[in-house]
Amino acid sequence: MATLLSVNVGMPQDVSWQGRTVHTGAWKAPVQGSRMVRRLNVDGDGQGDLAGHGGEMRAVLVYQLQSYAYWRKQLGRDDLTFGIFGENLTVDGLPDDEVCIGDRYRIGEAEFEVTQPRVTCYRVGMRLGEPTMASLLVAHHRPGFYLRVISEGHVQAGDEITLTRKGPEELSVADTDALLYLPDRDPAKLRRALNIPALSPGWQQSFRELAAAQQPKQEPGWPSERAGTRQPGEEPGWPGFKTMRVARIVPETPTVSSVYLDITDGTPLPEARPGQYLSLRLAVGDAAPTVRSYSLSSAPTAGTYRISVKHEPHGQVSRYIHDTLRPGDLVDAASPRGTFVLDEGTRPVVLVSAGIGATPVLAMLHQLAATRDPRPVWWIHTAHDRAHHAFADESHALLAQLPDAHEHIYYTAEAPHPDEAHITRGRPNALSLAALGIPADADAYLCGPVVFMDDLGGFLRDHGLRPERIHMEQFSALPAINPGIAPTAAVRPHQPPGPPGTGPLITFARSGITTTWSPAHASLLDLAEACDIPTRWSCRTGVCHTCVTHLVAGDITYTTPPLELPEPGTVLVCCSEPTSEVVLDL
Repeated sequence: MATLLSVNVGMPQDVSWQGRTVHTGAWKAPVQGSRMVRRLNVDGDGQGDLAGHGGEMRAVLVYQLQSYAYWRKQLGRDDLTFGIFGENLTVDGLPDDEVCIGDRYRIGEAEFEVTQPRVTCYRVGMRLGEPTMASLLVAHHRPGFYLRVISEGHVQAGDEITLTRKGPEELSVADTDALLYLPDRDPAKLRRALNIPALSPGWQQSFRELAAAQQPKQEPGWPSERAGTRQPGEEPGWPGFKTMRVARIVPETPTVSSVYLDITDGTPLPEARPGQYLSLRLAVGDAAPTVRSYSLSSAPTAGTYRISVKHEPHGQVSRYIHDTLRPGDLVDAASPRGTFVLDEGTRPVVLVSAGIGATPVLAMLHQLAATRDPRPVWWIHTAHDRAHHAFADESHALLAQLPDAHEHIYYTAEAPHPDEAHITRGRPNALSLAALGIPADADAYLCGPVVFMDDLGGFLRDHGLRPERIHMEQFSALPAINPGIAPTAAVRPHQPPGPPGTGPLITFARSGITTTWSPAHASLLDLAEACDIPTRWSCRTGVCHTCVTHLVAGDITYTTPPLELPEPGTVLVCCSEPTSEVVLDL
């Protein structure tokens, strides 16, 4: 008979960690007597990061006496007191390889249902002073598990734990954890997992995507360019940078020029997916080469790519491209990449852009026109005026080739001519979008200034489009995901403090920072943080893949081997360091 040994609670507190402040409820301690367990937590307990912990499906965390004994031996520790693993209930029995998702247990007056394994999180390592603990819990198949409260009631140490119902499929906590985080997944177990109603929605979504041979999309930053999802006939890309020749440069507007690039070595160019971008490495001035990314702005032919670049008033690289680059010049280009791509399907398509943000959606429009795609297509573009409306004739001609196209142009500083019913003075807003007849089941693709995308994305959601069908492209650094870290004032990315390193050059392409590597940094993630580059991570030990980043060029080694390697062409920056010059899409 399993027994409840300890009830542990703790309210969130601010804890100093690596020069930052973490708001966390990981510090829990045993309490005497009975405690009321409610739908969201135990009385006196709380979670600091409700995005990753807590809620109805993760109300109570369980860890076992037997795992305490295991870790005391493995870690050589005699100071592991109940609650140190962040659990609410320390139990004798209920091992992870026997307890199954969907099992129900009565403890004291309350009844519970097992919903998922523990979330991988750096804070358990922070609490124990063992930085790799999140990885160890998964690798050693001892994660612990969460409970949903079926019936509220009091519990206390000494209560017997009684199984009241076995879950369907009898898939253990340890096996469920391994399905998400470890390689060599069993397809039959994935199917079984999806038949368990008690499994929490986030894990169900991950398993649905894994069953469809995709990496989990809710792990932010995870690439979708898997070999299994390549389009028929798509050529694989090349590693690192490849020399390309400027074939011609065509002015589109007073501030936008298109650069056509062709190959120099006779090899065929891979067919880019519409919406992808090129990263160029350019020698601008006497400084280290600079890397910038530009969307491909047309459906690429067999031997040519086209990018279109706006001359920014203070942009050193765009000024170089407009003022100095000439036909015949050579540039270094990385293979097309990016997950902002046109999906195949039958749903209506909405292409929304502002200014130079037209480039990736223009490539999508080229693809739709080339196949005379029968889907209804809305082309919605905002420009300053007619003179600065890039690709106006080109996009109009492409739309004319589609059987069901709708063109809507907004000029912020010029009125339309009387015969231009498709042009409006002003900016798109909720009212004007609602009048365009966009179906609620459409797929929308947005590119432009961040404020523009946020506003238009909000309008489309209010109109009824599902959030997962509203796709946005952003070339600046992506919003940070740093769970539990107390917010601070934003700082522009900069060189790391202290003396410069003597190692290879590291370029963070999205942030425009190139710096030398120093072994004083524990990982590429640590270096990025020293430069105040927005980063994305959760476990910091190579388990969750939240930190996965495109490796544009270079080679790395893992200081802590990941439990599962990321897709080729990507790297887990939380546990890697360079072995050569490296360019990261970060």
